[in-house]
Amino acid sequence: MTDQQTICAISTAPGMGAIAIIRLSGHETFSMIDRIFRPAAKKTALKLQKANTIVYGTIIKEGAVLDEVLVSIFKAPHSFTGEDTIEIACHGSVFVQQTLLQLLIEQGARMAKPGEFTQRAFLNGKMDLAQSEAVADVIAAASASAHRIALQQMRGGISKEIQQLRQQLLTFTSLIELELDFSEEDVSFANRDELFKLCNNIHHLINRLSKSFQLGNALKNGVPVTIIGDTNVGKSTLLNALLNEDKAIVSDIAGTTRDVIEDVVIIEGIQFRFIDTAGIRATNDTIENMGIERSYQKIAQSDIVLTMVDASRSLNDIIIFLTSMSDKLHEKKSALIINKIDIAPKEQIEELMSLGEEMQLPVILLSAKGKTNMDQLINFLIHSVQSGTYNDNDVLVSNVRHYESLKNAGAAIERVLDGMQLSISGDFLSQDIRECLYYLGEITGEISTDEVLGNIFKNFCIGK
Repeated sequence: MTDQQTICAISTAPGMGAIAIIRLSGHETFSMIDRIFRPAAKKTALKLQKANTIVYGTIIKEGAVLDEVLVSIFKAPHSFTGEDTIEIACHGSVFVQQTLLQLLIEQGARMAKPGEFTQRAFLNGKMDLAQSEAVADVIAAASASAHRIALQQMRGGISKEIQQLRQQLLTFTSLIELELDFSEEDVSFANRDELFKLCNNIHHLINRLSKSFQLGNALKNGVPVTIIGDTNVGKSTLLNALLNEDKAIVSDIAGTTRDVIEDVVIIEGIQFRFIDTAGIRATNDTIENMGIERSYQKIAQSDIVLTMVDASRSLNDIIIFLTSMSDKLHEKKSALIINKIDIAPKEQIEELMSLGEEMQLPVILLSAKGKTNMDQLINFLIHSVQSGTYNDNDVLVSNVRHYESLKNAGAAIERVLDGMQLSISGDFLSQDIRECLYYLGEITGEISTDEVLGNIFKNFCIGK
């Protein structure tokens, strides 16, 4: 899985800065650093210094001072990796960083692989696999909501739920397998009613965690919001207004937007991924039709759809368009955006509002060009994400690997429930329970392979 060699790496961002942090971890950490570090106050070796302290001194190269540094001391097993670890805070000169790394390598260390510090933390029992993956998510978090989910998982949110499920199942499957050893005596150790109740509860919990993936994944990567409508209704103008920049070309020529345009913006701590689509209309233009087809694909992939109409156009044309789109908005969080209210007749706007009510869609009156009522649109977006069956304390699944394992575990526990209703023998029940345990164990790393670990940690940055 990993070797015992002491590893080192720069843990701060590449390039020059005010300071840089270089990590060193392994059983030879202190002997290596003592050969190149001179404490300013005490001449005591770092190994003899107190843990969780910082020592000021100098790095010596060939008898000369390379840099003045601060060395943070962490002793096994009370460190991030579970090994003896130090972190050297040096000046951020690229020359200093590279020379210091070279010195450590000359002392016998080797460069860490991507994610190797976190991998060692996992292998040394400092965190499970789900928590290890959350470390990368915390680093990559681009919004408050993504950070909140990642931090919750790093602190063991999903791990605690999974471990409780596994422990309960392990107890019962042990009793069932014990029955098999006494099959000739026809004895029963596992209460089938209690087992059915437990499996049913586990099934509900697995389903809840699986269903949370859609929201968790959206909050982690950005909630996809597609803006759709006929040509020239103001979709690109709205995108530019939301982004506060001229991202999309705006013109009076129909069919200007021929491909999807995407960008992200963070609103009240939630990252939204806005998608401006090609105007949907009947056309013989091959390129435009390809853009329209992509618009339909984006609608299917989105969590929220903003259906925009031009309030100054023919009411009949608007009704035809909305009717044609109604089946594609099924089970989507959608709003009817009535645009250009600054130039549309009041009677027309009222009729469109009534139409929206008939379609059971929230209606937002807007002037994208004048940015009128943008606050109402933003409130709708925030409410669409926050409303639902989940609150801030609930565990949300945001990792695709976890989601796949939960789906497989759910299928296995369903077979257990079906088997109990059919009164099948204990050996078949035990087989399905163990399969469920296997997939739950995949999430936390209790069941893992070198290939799985390699795929997970290769995506980490070096130094973490």
